[in-house]
Amino acid sequence: MAQADDANALKRYYFLRAAVSVAWILAAVAVGAGNPLAAGVLLVAYPAWDALANALDARANGGFAANPPQTFNVVVSLAVAGVVLLALQAAPPRVLTVFGVWALFSGLLQLIAGVRRWRAVGAQWAMVLSGAQSMLAGAFMIARSISGGGHPPTAVEIAPYAGFGAFYFLIAGVALALKRRR
Repeated sequence: MAQADDANALKRYYFLRAAVSVAWILAAVAVGAGNPLAAGVLLVAYPAWDALANALDARANGGFAANPPQTFNVVVSLAVAGVVLLALQAAPPRVLTVFGVWALFSGLLQLIAGVRRWRAVGAQWAMVLSGAQSMLAGAFMIARSISGGGHPPTAVEIAPYAGFGAFYFLIAGVALALKRRR
């Protein structure tokens, strides 16, 4: 029964992550493209939300000590939110670099968490793929920021990354729901 409770909590968590990502994308498209202040808030909010989500996930699945990848991701995502805020003020073109480095590390941590959970609750292939895709997206963002002419990114430029994350979280939630029905 504990495994079923874990799978249900994880399924709800994945659907929440997908919904928040979609809401963030809609906000980025609606106001983040034309309003630099709104774009800045969205760019800081994205990693801050990731930190909160990882904290909720760790708490719901045995606590921080039992979930080192999520715990480390909380710390990293909070730091990234702060660095994005600083970069927006001091060196806006470096924001995409910060997001790229973060995507690399958080993707690796997500991949590790997916592999660990695969053994316990199954149906984690989407999270493993998401982690790998995040790492590739991070490398792409870094390369783009280096060769991109130094313009500050808009929230819309991060939206595809958030979109893939929403897609993978949705697929992971559906996979867990289907696994439970079998």
